[in-house]
Amino acid sequence: MSTPRNPRSRVPGRSTLAAALAVLLLLGGSSAVQADDLDDRRAAAERQQAAKEKERESLEAELEHTDSQLADAVLELDQVEGRLPVAEAELAVAEAELQRAEREAAILAQRLADAQLEEAQVTQLLQDGSGKVDAARDDIAQMAREEFRGSGSASTLGLVTGAQSTEEFIDGYSVSSSAARIRARTLAELQDAEATARNLQARLTAIREVVTELKRLADENVESKEAAKQAAVERKAEIERLIAEQQRLKARIERRKDAALESMQANEQELSSIESDLKSIIRKQQARDERLAQQRQEEQGSSGGSSGGGGSSSGGGGGGTMTFLSYPTANPFVTSSYGMRFHPVLNYSRLHAGTDFRAYCGTPILAAADGTVLYARTLAGLGNQVLIDHGYTSSGTSVMTSSNHLTSFAVSSGQRVSRGQLIGYSGTTGTSTACHLHFELYINGSTVDPMTWL
Repeated sequence: MSTPRNPRSRVPGRSTLAAALAVLLLLGGSSAVQADDLDDRRAAAERQQAAKEKERESLEAELEHTDSQLADAVLELDQVEGRLPVAEAELAVAEAELQRAEREAAILAQRLADAQLEEAQVTQLLQDGSGKVDAARDDIAQMAREEFRGSGSASTLGLVTGAQSTEEFIDGYSVSSSAARIRARTLAELQDAEATARNLQARLTAIREVVTELKRLADENVESKEAAKQAAVERKAEIERLIAEQQRLKARIERRKDAALESMQANEQELSSIESDLKSIIRKQQARDERLAQQRQEEQGSSGGSSGGGGSSSGGGGGGTMTFLSYPTANPFVTSSYGMRFHPVLNYSRLHAGTDFRAYCGTPILAAADGTVLYARTLAGLGNQVLIDHGYTSSGTSVMTSSNHLTSFAVSSGQRVSRGQLIGYSGTTGTSTACHLHFELYINGSTVDPMTWL
């Protein structure tokens, strides 16, 4: 029986390499849409966390003059709740990567098994085909020897050695004879067997390349899967820790609410006490000024001189020339303005009696105008305070300033200071949540918005 002239039709799995490459491409792109969605989710969570961090300064300002333990718990909770969505998004990414790696591992394992099976099949076909090639060559050699002995023609020998084609061989012999047809069929079988062997060998080489590549990818997948698994484990542990911390802080906040309300009331009493004290000082200054003015009038009257007028001029030394104040820091940046402030936890509105300036720990704090230091002291709420009496304006307005939460003093009570002189360094003493300057302005003993004078 003759062998079909299309050797390629007998080679199984001809598209092994192309199929393997296609699988690899699918492995790389099958989860692209899901990965994009998860990346978007993580990016959104990170933006929310960044926004929380940016708003932290405002939160610190809202918590100022609050019970320190409550403020610390609220700030910690804010950090935890900012991190939690990011950790959850990172967990989703890690779990998706682990699932992708597991799917890839299954596909690679199946593809490797298929390739190895195909390799074994092609190897067996090569072994089976090698016997057919050898037998066909033996038949041709035998025919060549017989023809050569019978006719002495070199055509058969030339055909065997490859010098002549099948057509030339057939032309040289009578195809009408049975012997010629047998010879032609035997030669065709040899050519088919050799072509099939070449194709199978090329195919075997390609399959082995695919097997090698699949094994390499499988090794990489093992590493990728382990890394994804570890990332998922770490994120799960972090989320569990964050949730536990969130619950602990919420409970702590609840426990500190009463103490915080008491602290805020104490701070308000402290501010009221300061205002009462300053108004008392102003009254004494005014009474003294009136006595002095009356004495001068009496002296001038007894000597027959004309009255030169009195007026309020006692106090720190701003006198009638002061119309504005200098900024208390070299690079002023307002972080919280004067006015009513709503507490985010206690649902309580109270007056923020000054302007907060950004002043990192140890920033030099300067006198806003000439004057006399009334107090360089430590209070419960305001911490280390330098309160300066700047005297009176030409209209008789008393002007005093207070710099608070200082970490240390550079002046002492009763000391005269000049505009721009160093009076201390910023800090976070008292009921403060972070280093900054809380700057207050007292006009006639009551707080007003400092920005109206700066």
